Amino acid sequence: MPTRELIPHLFRTEFSKIVSVLCKTFGLSNIQLAEDLVSETFLKASETWGMKGVPDNPTGWLYTVAKNKARDTFKREKIFREKIKPELSHKTHVSQAIEIDLSDSNIQDSQLKMMFAICNPVISSEAQIAMALRILCGFGVAEIAGAFLSKPETINKRLYRAKEKIRQHQIDLTMPDAGQLKSRLQNVLLVLYLLFNEGYYSVSSEKRLRKDLCLEAMRLNYMLLNSKLTNLSQTNALMALFCFHSSRFEARMDEKGVQIVYADQDESIWDKELVKKGVLFLSRSRNGDEITKYHLEAIIAYWHTRSKLDPKEKWENILRIYNRLLQIEYSPMAALNRTYALARARSREEAIEEALKIDLKQNHLYHLLLAELYSGSDSDKQRNHLQRAAALKTTENERKWILKKLESIRKG
Repeated sequence: MPTRELIPHLFRTEFSKIVSVLCKTFGLSNIQLAEDLVSETFLKASETWGMKGVPDNPTGWLYTVAKNKARDTFKREKIFREKIKPELSHKTHVSQAIEIDLSDSNIQDSQLKMMFAICNPVISSEAQIAMALRILCGFGVAEIAGAFLSKPETINKRLYRAKEKIRQHQIDLTMPDAGQLKSRLQNVLLVLYLLFNEGYYSVSSEKRLRKDLCLEAMRLNYMLLNSKLTNLSQTNALMALFCFHSSRFEARMDEKGVQIVYADQDESIWDKELVKKGVLFLSRSRNGDEITKYHLEAIIAYWHTRSKLDPKEKWENILRIYNRLLQIEYSPMAALNRTYALARARSREEAIEEALKIDLKQNHLYHLLLAELYSGSDSDKQRNHLQRAAALKTTENERKWILKKLESIRKG
């Protein structure tokens, strides 16, 4: 792999590992310094490898340079505190012999603890996702801005505020105790769920970025599954949901980035191996004594992968699970998705009646679904909802598709 491709690849895979270990060693309050040290390490790699070639063990080279930079920096920090600013010496302890353990086991432990630290409820939900993308996934600020359809300066401010919260509340890299683990895990799972949804339901036109967000959410969930403390029923249910959704990822969008409705998807490009993995994780999720929204959403997603069933049976099952899901945790989007199942299981008239009760009039998907439900029965209402969808936030390619659909209706 050429240096220009290798370094970005290693940044994505190794940045999080080194930052997490440095924060575990020197304290999470030094997170910005840890990020800077690792960024400097990759800059040095770019310069050195460009002149001398890539070393035999590029990852080992990065680890060695990062360790040396960290030792030198924190020794200087220690001298500053003890000799120049002695009143600060009690605040951060750095031993004479600084040990930085970049073994696989310590990396995994550090990243797991980092996940819980970033997903602390004192940090806003949006900032948690941004921090997860930056610190746990190695995304650049510009990439995060692209995912959120925001400006880089907005993301920088969000990350800065999150780090301030970490310092103010003295959050550190420790696992919650047994009494807090379950409630804290719920927050971690919610962040992974939101991170996956940023990719799966994103209005970004950049397909690679959307898929990367989903894959990173799955990778972080695997990390939870690899720990006995967090390999629990709801963690497996969330992974099952990710697998089932990801199995249809390639079939959901055409080459122009326009969403393909479920009924029109090419089943031949569904990923059957991911479906099998989803079934495995769903089976493992039955070991708990609690049914969460992740269990129910995973079951709904499972039924969507069953293409050989009698349609009536399939959609009745999906409708039944949606009814239960809305009882556990109501959300307008879940209610909207239920109306599609209702149309397939019962009638479009019933679905329209239910859809009109949902408060999602500023969401383009709401209007696209109503346009679909009105197709063939009321072209004026179909046209009206397509026009409203086109006026709302969506990708340029999708807006063009909607306008094309409007033109075909006009021509009749």
